[in-house]
Amino acid sequence: MTLLQHNRPISVLAVDDHPLILEGIAAVFEGMSEMNLVGACDGRQALALYQQHLPDVTLMDLQMPGVSGLEAIELIRQYDPHARIVVLTTYKGDVHALRAIKAGAVGYVLKNMMRTDLLETIRGVHAGHRRIPAEVAMELAEYMSEVSLTPRETEVLKLAAVGKSNKRIGAGLDISEDTVKVHMKNILAKLHAADRTHAVTIAVRRGILQF
Repeated sequence: MTLLQHNRPISVLAVDDHPLILEGIAAVFEGMSEMNLVGACDGRQALALYQQHLPDVTLMDLQMPGVSGLEAIELIRQYDPHARIVVLTTYKGDVHALRAIKAGAVGYVLKNMMRTDLLETIRGVHAGHRRIPAEVAMELAEYMSEVSLTPRETEVLKLAAVGKSNKRIGAGLDISEDTVKVHMKNILAKLHAADRTHAVTIAVRRGILQF
């Protein structure tokens, strides 16, 4: 349903744990008759404010303490399967985007492009379309056919990322050092990485590892 059809502003809920970001979002809508910011909160309050305001579009950060953006998306979509949620994030990695889309997001805006892309994304999502930035879509297309790391491989890489040796990783996961070496070999192959440091860098950029 378009703005002209229901003749009222598009209502928007913003969910982010950074006050400056919320202030920036509010500034984007200031003085607009086409859109109205009906609420702003962090992930822990997201569902309650969604139920209170039933916004046309919800803007959702991914990395938040307490209740993450992915968790908040899932909670809102359980309450309202038709909720239109746009991820607003600094992360353009394919894994972040894919997780958000699988959770139910229909739009994706990078925070550094907020002033240029946000309003058009809200309009598109409100009209029933998906809106994914070209650079994020390219990341998704590039890695979509590749084999993902297994949960165990992700655990191994996360421990390697904080400087643990193969022996200490094995002790921490109750597996042999040789098994850790096999996992690491598979990780390097899947990520096309030259060494473990390179693998960690790739995994952080793509959103496989989060710190």
